[in-house]
Amino acid sequence: MKDAWDRFNWLWEILFAVAYLATTTLVVLDETDPVRTGVAVGALTALALTYLAWGRRVVRDDGHLPQRWALAAVVVVLVGVAIFANTTASFILFMVCPLLFTTLEFRPAAVVTTVVILLSPLSAVVNDGLAGPTLHILLPMTAILIVFGILSGKFILHVIEESRARAELITQLEASQAEVARLSREAGTAAERERLAREIHDTLAQGFTSIVTLAQAIESEVDTDPAAARRHAELAARTARDNLTEARAMVAALAPADLTSGSLVDAVRRQADRLADETGLAVRYEVDDALPALAMAGEVVLLRGAQEALNNIRRHAAASSVSVRLSVVDDAVRLFVRDDGGGFDPDSVSGFGLRGMRSRAEQVGGRLSVRSGPSGTELTLEVPA
Repeated sequence: MKDAWDRFNWLWEILFAVAYLATTTLVVLDETDPVRTGVAVGALTALALTYLAWGRRVVRDDGHLPQRWALAAVVVVLVGVAIFANTTASFILFMVCPLLFTTLEFRPAAVVTTVVILLSPLSAVVNDGLAGPTLHILLPMTAILIVFGILSGKFILHVIEESRARAELITQLEASQAEVARLSREAGTAAERERLAREIHDTLAQGFTSIVTLAQAIESEVDTDPAAARRHAELAARTARDNLTEARAMVAALAPADLTSGSLVDAVRRQADRLADETGLAVRYEVDDALPALAMAGEVVLLRGAQEALNNIRRHAAASSVSVRLSVVDDAVRLFVRDDGGGFDPDSVSGFGLRGMRSRAEQVGGRLSVRSGPSGTELTLEVPA
């Protein structure tokens, strides 16, 4: 009830004030016993003050049932006093009936409203007898007022219930929206963590692995082959600088540094050249003449795939030669990497490497396939052009 009354409370109180003033004026203008007039006006004023001081709070704050019955009882008594003192005070019923329906449930409110409305003809009988001049007018008016009061009360309660149901629905909707927002934030956080994990694995972790490998080579060559040690030291420094550039790009949420400073073809070539320089492997790199332009997301997938594949060869393959090829197949750009190492079982591999590569490919509508055996490994990564 509180929601409906909060919305229309100002209008209700204006109507209540108008009804009070109009009824009081009619009572004062009625040429009857001044004492009865004073009693009627006093009862009407007490009714208005009761509503202002107590009734508003009970109705608007959804008071407990005993409070509501107490308010209804006081209203009935004051209305009865006013009507029995002066029948003209019956005009206040046009506002009292809705008040009773907003105070009580429908059935008890209908009964109490009927009783209050019957006070008007009852007062005429008590004051003027059955032959009173106004009784024949009051009886049909009373019947009409009872029907009107109950129907209007039913309508008021319906509006209030609809308002309450709508308020509950809005509350549920807001709670659902808050839950969806929370789940979206959590999903976004998880996706961002996954993305960062892949980025770190495909860039920084591989770079650090290269630096560790080069440092070990330098340690063994510093006394026996100073020239090779210096060459490996230069490679380690270059790798460290590349890692720093990647870290800065990652923090700035930019594309891979290799792609911001050149094309995909050049970026993959640098990865192939780095593998050859660091390991001494024979690395052959081939590119079709006319590669179609790719979106940045597709280029990132292919570059990260090349980095992961070449890093796995560096760490695990024990290969002597590597072949890297970028080509166009149907409507896709294909990265093909082959080595002649010892191979592995793709289904038994754990960790981020292949899983992250496959996840990246699926995000852009691509696919990844890996074939491996004792004679080597072939990795094929395709991204739609």
